[in-house]
Amino acid sequence: MQGLHERIVGCRACPRLVAWREEIGRTRRRMFQEETYWARPVPGFGDPEARLLIIGLAPGAHGANRTGRAFTGDRSGDFLYAALHRAGYASQPTSRAPGDGLSLTDAFVSLPVRCAPPDNRPSPGEIASCAPFFDAELALLPHVRVTLALGAIAWNAYLEHCARAAGSAIDMKPPPRPPFAHAREVDRGRITVLGGYHVSQQNTQTGRLTPAMFDTILARARHLSTQKV
Repeated sequence: MQGLHERIVGCRACPRLVAWREEIGRTRRRMFQEETYWARPVPGFGDPEARLLIIGLAPGAHGANRTGRAFTGDRSGDFLYAALHRAGYASQPTSRAPGDGLSLTDAFVSLPVRCAPPDNRPSPGEIASCAPFFDAELALLPHVRVTLALGAIAWNAYLEHCARAAGSAIDMKPPPRPPFAHAREVDRGRITVLGGYHVSQQNTQTGRLTPAMFDTILARARHLSTQKV
């Protein structure tokens, strides 16, 4: 995993994303003017023995693109890790920066796009360019039994991953391809895929996604992960 993450951090494959992430790192938000931004691709984070895999979208411009850790240093991360702490997956409810003491148990967070995209909208080509890293990271998580995809891009990226993996994984059923919906479940034999609204401020501040709703999804994930062997 460490070697893979070093390769991810060194990637410069997508010119638009490289330019954007580095521009954000140079200009910085006013409240972070004294900080040095990470401004590089962001690897996954968590427990390599995890049964729960959580898939986001991409680093936040002033969150993970600043701190270098997925869902760290912004409101999305505040919502996600507080919920993971309530569910017993995270050692603490806050995620400020690497080295802050946060660790995950039985959960791992991955991203299908490793660089912050303009307007949080990666292109299909950029998602495809990141897919080998996504596949390689997920291949190093052999104990995953539940995948929680946060939003339609994560949902589709994971199902595309499953389609690529199906040719070499004899224990996986051919993947159904239903559209994304919150709380939708797809049983793929060894792994159940759950859909959940993304923890973005657009969803959490408007009430589209509430803490109670997300707690219910995590409780379902915990139940499913203990039922599968």
